[in-house]
Amino acid sequence: MAEFNQQSDPDKRPLTAKVQPDGRPLSLKDCEKAGGYRAVRAMLGGMSPGDVTQRVKDSGLRGRGGAGFPTGSKWSFVPMGDNAPRPKYLVVNADEMEPGTFKDRLLLESDPHQLVEGVIIAAYAIQADIAYIFLRGEYVLAEERLKTALAELRAAGLVGKNILGSGCSLEVHLHTSAGRYICGEETALINALEGRRANPRSKPPFPQVCGLRGKPTIVNNVETLCNLPHILNNGADWFKGLSLTPNGGTKIYGASGKVRRPGLWELPMGTPAREILEEYAGGMRDGMKLRAIIPGGASTDFLLESQLDVPMDFDTVAQAGSRMGTGTMIVLDDQTCPVGMVHNLMRFFAHESCGWCTPCREGLPWVEKILAAMERGEGQPGDLEQLARHVTALGMGLTYCALAPGAMEPLGSGLKLFRDDFERHIRDKRCPWS
Repeated sequence: MAEFNQQSDPDKRPLTAKVQPDGRPLSLKDCEKAGGYRAVRAMLGGMSPGDVTQRVKDSGLRGRGGAGFPTGSKWSFVPMGDNAPRPKYLVVNADEMEPGTFKDRLLLESDPHQLVEGVIIAAYAIQADIAYIFLRGEYVLAEERLKTALAELRAAGLVGKNILGSGCSLEVHLHTSAGRYICGEETALINALEGRRANPRSKPPFPQVCGLRGKPTIVNNVETLCNLPHILNNGADWFKGLSLTPNGGTKIYGASGKVRRPGLWELPMGTPAREILEEYAGGMRDGMKLRAIIPGGASTDFLLESQLDVPMDFDTVAQAGSRMGTGTMIVLDDQTCPVGMVHNLMRFFAHESCGWCTPCREGLPWVEKILAAMERGEGQPGDLEQLARHVTALGMGLTYCALAPGAMEPLGSGLKLFRDDFERHIRDKRCPWS
């Protein structure tokens, strides 16, 4: 069971402060007693949309979905004013399908009101009329709890027409996704929301100008939006002060693999990977040693044990040669085959390719077949060179979206860091761990 309330001061863990020991969310009445929707009431009582956007810019909030783009800057690309196209849309990316990532599930199931408060704030900032929560279909409990929260809010006049008599209106809809990994890409998500095949769109135009149904659209991640009420309540300087690095705020970090206590922990942004693994995840299971980690979900480069003192933030992890991504680490131990681990990831990515562009559609299955043959002891001379060519050919800028380039990150770094293991598979005609 993950540990959420590891710090005594709830002001230092705002995202999980209202998470209850049994995981059940607070009712609207209890949520408001605990400070919920205070930011919305203050915003509607005297802040302009520009004021909200500037507050978020000043806070340094960066998107928590993986890319880490500054949230306020993203909003600023939306056309504003009386002559802007209408309606405008806010879309919540709750289609959490990155392997090893389960942080948004915690927030959706345990505190849905925090998310919806963030939705109201973001929609007000961009003057959106309609919001959609695009939810992963397998998140059945989250769906149930979001429906309950939205019904409470409609009854209380906190969503819908003329919110709290302010003259502002926002319709919030819950859309349960049929599910594909590609829906994590914002334009593919928009296509799916329109009832189309979930393929990414060519950019430009960008969704901020021409998105859902051809209108201005912002797509934000669940964890990103959950930060907004706290930024409005406490200020930009407070938010920046939560972090150990210039990347502001806290972060919900996670760890999976053969550690003693896999789970999630809200910690200051920039907490070192070693501290997360040893203090919170409890270190490796008995008899096992840590060999490497994938720091931010499946589509990030491996980091070795010697690199674990790196602060886990967007900039520093990038300098170390990987990406923080979602901040949810997958741990590789010394008794697990790295070739088998990479093969498992490539099998997932090949299955989840939407097939829209040739490099991804043809390249990922070819990579998976080569790795599967190596695991069976059927590897051939030249396989590693073939894999390396795919790492280059499926790189960023050569495919329609970032799915295939992301898939190449664990493969490319695995070929560099664990080359002896790959070569042994070919030389010995078997997997040494089988």
